[in-house]
Amino acid sequence: MSHEQPERPQADPIKYADVFDVSGDLASQPIAPKDASLMQAKENLILGQTLKGGPASVMQSAAAVNVLHGDVGRGELSAVAREQGVSVSEGKVDGQRVITETVGGHVVGQFVEPEIPMETPGTALERDAITIGETLEATAVAGAGDKPVDESDAAAIQVAEMRATGKNETESGGLGARAQSAATRNTRTLPQSDKTTLSDVLTDARKKLQADKAVTREDAEGVIGAELRNKLDMKTTPGGVAASMAAAATINQNRNT
Repeated sequence: MSHEQPERPQADPIKYADVFDVSGDLASQPIAPKDASLMQAKENLILGQTLKGGPASVMQSAAAVNVLHGDVGRGELSAVAREQGVSVSEGKVDGQRVITETVGGHVVGQFVEPEIPMETPGTALERDAITIGETLEATAVAGAGDKPVDESDAAAIQVAEMRATGKNETESGGLGARAQSAATRNTRTLPQSDKTTLSDVLTDARKKLQADKAVTREDAEGVIGAELRNKLDMKTTPGGVAASMAAAATINQNRNT
């Protein structure tokens, strides 16, 4: 008497509608490897990197699963991507840099970041340039100072601290560590009035930093990237850490022109 193993049910392929807010002909298309490769190439062209947690990264993960399950071939390109294309475009709206990523004309990702001019080298700054510590203090007293600290804020502050100190790790008990502790605490605190705000963390930031330096374009870009990677809507907070760093970098560069 033979004992046959029951067949394992075949999982459905991961389609665009499973991971992106899309409809129409794209929604039912399985995500294919070449779709992901094209998006990665476009992201690298416009952004200089593959965005962590961005559309290309999500598509790569989904395509890898689809290949593993035999739903698509390793060199396959979806019909929509082949016929209507994959694109990453850059625009400007109200002084903000807007990046839009599409597959077949359907938006699969969009994020907004402050625009930083590139007229002068980021290292060519005057002695009276605005420092990272000053910028963080400015965030505390204006703009988003009353905003409860979340993971995106903590990540931005940690990068700002590392750029200020020149170290590649968060200082124990330092500004970044305090921000992370506040973000973690805020997830457990229900009353809004009890949450730790940016102002609570960033007041007297210069005293809390072990070192300080003038804000450069490179510093601002690093902080912007950290904040965006930890925001679901892929938009920097108005008046927040990233926006303040971008403004400081702009002022510092304009002083040299």
